[in-house]
Amino acid sequence: MTLPLVEPNLALLREGRPLIDVRAPVEFAQGALPGAVNLPLMDDEERHRVGIAYKQQGQKAAIELGERLVSGGIKAARVAAWRRELEAHPDAIVYCFRGGLRSQVAQQWLADAGITRPRIRGGWKAMRQALCTRIDAAAEQPMLVVGGLTGCAKTSLIDALDQGLDLEGCARHKGSAFGRHPLPAPAQIDFEHAMGRRLLELPASLVLEDESRHIGASNVPLTFWHGMEAAPRVRVEMPLDWRLAQIHKDYIDDLWTVYRHQFGDWLGWSLMRKQLSGALGRLKKRLGSARLARLQRLQRLAFREHERGNWQAHEAWLAPLLTEYYDPMYRYQLEKHDDKRFLHVGDWDSCLAFARDWVAEHGQTGEG
Repeated sequence: MTLPLVEPNLALLREGRPLIDVRAPVEFAQGALPGAVNLPLMDDEERHRVGIAYKQQGQKAAIELGERLVSGGIKAARVAAWRRELEAHPDAIVYCFRGGLRSQVAQQWLADAGITRPRIRGGWKAMRQALCTRIDAAAEQPMLVVGGLTGCAKTSLIDALDQGLDLEGCARHKGSAFGRHPLPAPAQIDFEHAMGRRLLELPASLVLEDESRHIGASNVPLTFWHGMEAAPRVRVEMPLDWRLAQIHKDYIDDLWTVYRHQFGDWLGWSLMRKQLSGALGRLKKRLGSARLARLQRLQRLAFREHERGNWQAHEAWLAPLLTEYYDPMYRYQLEKHDDKRFLHVGDWDSCLAFARDWVAEHGQTGEG
């Protein structure tokens, strides 16, 4: 029986085709295709032992060891897991690292159970290469970069646009000392794949936030970063009280919603306090000991008031954080840019309107 193959076409991701990754969990954790579920042929220990056999004794010995390790009840359990996934998603496609032996074995075992599903030719490696090529190609697309002081709701502006690319969302990080998400950050590969997946929907023009190359634990691919650096910009300018309300929402309200949902009231509050106090402590080098001690005292008082129901108390340390740390840092970075590259400077609404006009001028559709 010939086992069916599909080409490593990015349309599989654009269409949201279900994917079954049969690589070991350790490989999956290092980076998977967007939306894939990990149902491995071998667990990490089995893969490790087979790998040693391959290096020391060759492919035949490695295959024979794999067949012994994954047999009987273990084999039946793995096939049953694939079958359950395929019952829920009958159009799912199988892949392994290079689209070779492991995905073929999975295909064959499924075929023996009366189920025929294709595997991706070239596997994960071929699809990743295609995603990376898409990111590099996007560096040549028209880009508009949205800048502005912290608290100007730049991410909200990006999200309001059909052509917006939210790099912070891909990185699961808000791009600042206080931007760490309660959930684990994605692996670098998963960050790039999330970028590439979103770019499949943006074939003509892009609007994105002004970011450093490093967003939390993730790094923007260099070619794409150079495209960002060369792109024209708009700058959002909003008054301090407006920005203070925005970072209160970002750093306190929204963060608490996530922590509470993930961990419950007691543990969520403890973890949130730990994150916020740790983030402030990491600014010692820039703030200096005296300013840091003052902000830490204000933060502790705010935590105490928060527990009594007064959430607004956080403004006592958030306001000087803006004016004494973030604003001077941004203005220093601003001096590095040629003001002529700011196509528009204005409030949030006017920048959103300008970005929409810019997108219309530069096209919203095109060939992927």
